[in-house]
Amino acid sequence: MAAIDATELFSADTLEAPYPLYARMRELGPVCQIGGMRAFFVSTHAAVDAAVKRHEDFSANLNGMLLCSEDLRPYVFSLSSAGTSSNVIATADEPDHSVHRRLMLPPLKASRVARMESELRAFAEERVAQLVRDGSGDICARLTETLPALVVLRLLGLEPEALEDVRRWAMMGGDLLAGRIDTSRLAHLLSETLEQYQFLANHVDLLLSRAHADRDDSLTATLATGVDEGLISREQAIGILVILYGAAGESTASLIGSAVRLLAEDQELQARLRAEPGLVPAFVEEAVRLESPFKFHYRVVRRETELCGTPLLPGDTLLLGWASANRDPSVWADPDSLRLDRPQGDRHLGFGYGVHFCIGAPLARMEARVVIESLLQGTSHIAADPARAHVHVPSIFVRRLQHLHLVVR
Repeated sequence: MAAIDATELFSADTLEAPYPLYARMRELGPVCQIGGMRAFFVSTHAAVDAAVKRHEDFSANLNGMLLCSEDLRPYVFSLSSAGTSSNVIATADEPDHSVHRRLMLPPLKASRVARMESELRAFAEERVAQLVRDGSGDICARLTETLPALVVLRLLGLEPEALEDVRRWAMMGGDLLAGRIDTSRLAHLLSETLEQYQFLANHVDLLLSRAHADRDDSLTATLATGVDEGLISREQAIGILVILYGAAGESTASLIGSAVRLLAEDQELQARLRAEPGLVPAFVEEAVRLESPFKFHYRVVRRETELCGTPLLPGDTLLLGWASANRDPSVWADPDSLRLDRPQGDRHLGFGYGVHFCIGAPLARMEARVVIESLLQGTSHIAADPARAHVHVPSIFVRRLQHLHLVVR
């Protein structure tokens, strides 16, 4: 059976640059055991495709996650036994998943997304103009995190003064799944999570206390109506909002930050996109493929089965490697290179796949396009600051830049 040393997945080198390890796992086999644990990384495009379609064998429920102890011993932490497992939308199975997804569709329909573009463009242009006036700065703090946070704020119908809280909570969305968390950091995350949950609970309860005619058209209001109609519970409504912080906040910040880094590091690419702005959407798709916001998602094995010849037992943990599949050379020619002419470039797995395909993908694509267009139109030169290296969040789960210092004019 193909296997890797579990500590490799958690090493500092892999957390910053995971692609060499992913390539080696693809060579070892489509399903690679992680150390001696009953956890398996699904590395090839074909294997991920097969696993996603087998709902009867592989549950989306987040019942466990990989962690590495402070003495560098990897293990699977059971959320179910800890009493902290809560499965909604992305981690829900049918029929609950379809109910949750159907409730979320109206606030995310194309016409609503289109109406948000002018506000987001004005926001991005103002932040870019300030960056140009300063000549340099950290684009993460200024724009790539705050614009997705603004989107979350608008979707949920929150007050403008909540923006910084929304940004902070959204950017910690994947921290509990990062894999390397010391005791003090874990305590801080649990405290913040409790504060976030109570904030959202208060917001949901406020809307539940109002008559339908007095509610707004936000996603929170839609979920409150779902509670009234008995489609979901109050706790599920709050859980969906918590998930949305990471799904619409952190993952989009990940996408935008990666796209900006790719742009800043390639002057020829900048010149081409300035000359042919119609290629920006193709560039966004390549950014999603090359730097998938979520490196993987978990699945749990429901019953004794196999995947690509690897025997699996009930309760085993799978990691569906989107980021690895998106660089699989059996599917993508020259997979590690950015190509604006890539055939069917939007067929990557960066937004997931199958019934759990990201419901907010059109919105995320629009946000990334708006930021890139605003940067190109508002500057004549963009470069990574040579004195300050970019830094990724140390996470086995999410691919997000924590700092990206730019020099612009």
